[in-house]
Amino acid sequence: MASLTFYGAVEGVTGSMYLLEAGDKKVLLDCGLFQGRRKEEAANHQPFPFRVSELDAVVVSHAHLDHSGRLPLLVAGGYKGPIYMTNPTSDLVAVLLKDAASLQERDAEWENKRRRRAGKKEVEPLYTLEDVDDTLSFCRGLAYYQRHYVTAGIAVCFQDAGHILGSAIVEIFVTENGQHKKLVFSGDLGNSQAALLRDPSIVENADIVLLESTYGDREHRTMAETLKEFEDVIQEASANGGNILIPSFAVGRTQEIIFRLGELYQKGKLTHQVVYLDSPMAIAVTEIYHRYQHVYNEEDMQAIEQHSPAGMMHSKSLHSFLPTLRYSTTTEESIALNRIVSGAIFIAGSGMCNGGRIRHHFKHNLWRKQSHVIFVGFQAVGTPGRALVDGAKTFKIGGDDIAVKAQIHTLGGFSAHASQSQLLEWLSHFKAVKPRLFLVHGESGAKAALKQAVDAQGWQAVIPELGQTVTL
Repeated sequence: MASLTFYGAVEGVTGSMYLLEAGDKKVLLDCGLFQGRRKEEAANHQPFPFRVSELDAVVVSHAHLDHSGRLPLLVAGGYKGPIYMTNPTSDLVAVLLKDAASLQERDAEWENKRRRRAGKKEVEPLYTLEDVDDTLSFCRGLAYYQRHYVTAGIAVCFQDAGHILGSAIVEIFVTENGQHKKLVFSGDLGNSQAALLRDPSIVENADIVLLESTYGDREHRTMAETLKEFEDVIQEASANGGNILIPSFAVGRTQEIIFRLGELYQKGKLTHQVVYLDSPMAIAVTEIYHRYQHVYNEEDMQAIEQHSPAGMMHSKSLHSFLPTLRYSTTTEESIALNRIVSGAIFIAGSGMCNGGRIRHHFKHNLWRKQSHVIFVGFQAVGTPGRALVDGAKTFKIGGDDIAVKAQIHTLGGFSAHASQSQLLEWLSHFKAVKPRLFLVHGESGAKAALKQAVDAQGWQAVIPELGQTVTL
């Protein structure tokens, strides 16, 4: 009898991984990194809890590393089969995995310098750029909405999840001994208020549903309120002559912020500021977004097309929608931006300020009372970004303590995840015979709150345990 085992994103948000077995066939759904505290990340170094060589196929819902980040470990461990994902996800995975490998190689190099001085055994990076190159050779891009057999008796169909470019709700169709069963994995469902991407696709039937619960215990601010506050901050910074610093995640959040700034520009409310995208990875991702504009929602695509002059190099793109957008690719270009004391908007990583070029912009702007910092993404406890949100008076960069005189703003409505009411709305489209429902991908409080909410609507949701196996 076909079965599903929960191997990740069960005791928290990260490490998405589920093993589907039907007869002698085995398909792995997602292969994500565990992220967060040192204890959680230590799980990435543990062997896989199944025989890698016995897998027939791997299916990936989207490119974020908590869904794709252990793929190189899988290949290095002996997997040589196909890895299926949407076409945009295939392009994004290449960027994200290479960046992750570079960071791991660099961190291992720094750690080994310290270990050599102390006479300790050296460490190996989790995986290398060579491992990533091997992995990418097995990736296979598929179109949305088309059913494809990944192995005998098991087919997949990707529906649009609206979370980031290429993100998918994964429908899995299993045929075994003449019986047909359907598993639906929500992946990460998008916020229907967000820009550029379509709303999550409606799914109406399944035998089993795995539903993410990242924001299962909360609601987002309305986009109208968020955009009003965003505009007010932009206008205030323009009036007092300060720079604006936006720590942003390279995939999804950056592209939404560029589009929202483009809306302000087209309304004549961004006349003086130049926008600098100062992140090589975010630049690469933005160019991938340009290549897949056909998956944008119709309203935002029409807005871009209406303001796209003929003959522009980036015609009908975020560049044409926001003509003041500038890329800063090299280290030298980034350093040159430090001389700008007013009239600039810097978008740079990392999103939680624990690395990347945003820290250099902090060094040159955080102590200026005319400066503004806008947080557009979640700031985890223990991160430098969270310290600023919580009112830190100083910010440590290297050996220096930088006084925090800039105005700090937190805009909560730009989340790329569905809120509790949006999760409930998505579930409401399943037919009268409700599928078995399992809540994954959330902290314990979020899952408990969502379970209470869905059960009140006639479901009997289960919060699975790590390693638990259920039959289809």
